[in-house]
Amino acid sequence: MCATRQTPDAGGQVADAVRGNWVDRLAPEAARPYLRLSRADRPIGTWLLLIPCWWGVALAASVDGWRIGDLWIVIGCALGAWLMRGAGCTWNDITDRDFDAAVARTRSRPIPSGQVSVRQAVVWMFAQMALAGLILFTFNGITIALGLASLGLVAIYPFAKRFTWWPQVFLGLAFNWGAVLAYAAHSGTVTPAAVLLYASGIAWTLFYDTIYAHQDKEDDVLIGVKSTARLFGAATGKWLGLFLIFTVGLMTLAILTALLPVAGPVKLGLALIAPWAMGWHLLWQMRRLDIDAPDTCLFLFRKNRDTGLIAALFIAAAAFL
Repeated sequence: MCATRQTPDAGGQVADAVRGNWVDRLAPEAARPYLRLSRADRPIGTWLLLIPCWWGVALAASVDGWRIGDLWIVIGCALGAWLMRGAGCTWNDITDRDFDAAVARTRSRPIPSGQVSVRQAVVWMFAQMALAGLILFTFNGITIALGLASLGLVAIYPFAKRFTWWPQVFLGLAFNWGAVLAYAAHSGTVTPAAVLLYASGIAWTLFYDTIYAHQDKEDDVLIGVKSTARLFGAATGKWLGLFLIFTVGLMTLAILTALLPVAGPVKLGLALIAPWAMGWHLLWQMRRLDIDAPDTCLFLFRKNRDTGLIAALFIAAAAFL
């Protein structure tokens, strides 16, 4: 059954949050606007930022085995993804507050609805970044450098839809940086396999965020915001098919590049299930997609958590062999 978008209630619930989420039910009332600003009531974005990190550490571990320190990489990336996704969404809402006020799905967000002031949002953003920085500085030097470098991508993304029809590319560059970062956290270096894995994640982001953008295409036309959904229009299915091919193909190349020199056929075969199982899940999404049904678009977008976890599971399993 497709998830339906909700209307904000008197307590400040955001329109596209799942009804009955933990923020609306359990969080202290004073904290709710800030947690909503961080999208804590909509965790799919945190998953989509975290999963490439887990791909990266799992692929690196598949080369030379899991280490005790990898447990902290897995946990640290999860905490960092939650914090940096929150900081990124706060920055996005600060820069987009006028656009958000003009779109039905987003006008209930904390800044345009008046729950949080811009000044309060800025303080909250830096608080989240500071905590994420404490986690980042527990890793090795190259990982720290990569983490700091990612801030430029995070800063640019909210403005991309104002000057390019391909803002999803900028989202992909930012959201999949963790694949390289977590690979380096384990291995101490960046290899061609890590870069190929990163490229695969960018193609995946183009797939799922094009679906997501179809929710707002009518409002985007009115306010002049660009997106791949508007660019592709009725040809969206063909483009999604291309992104599917690139996602699967580039992840396959990443695994072959990493493991062919060191792995036996069983390990290699298990790892290679990851991109192809992921591809079948993307194909299932394409068959269900109706670009003119916003609720279906949101439902399928959220299903990409499962898509990414499928790949992470098989790569991680191969690392135990």
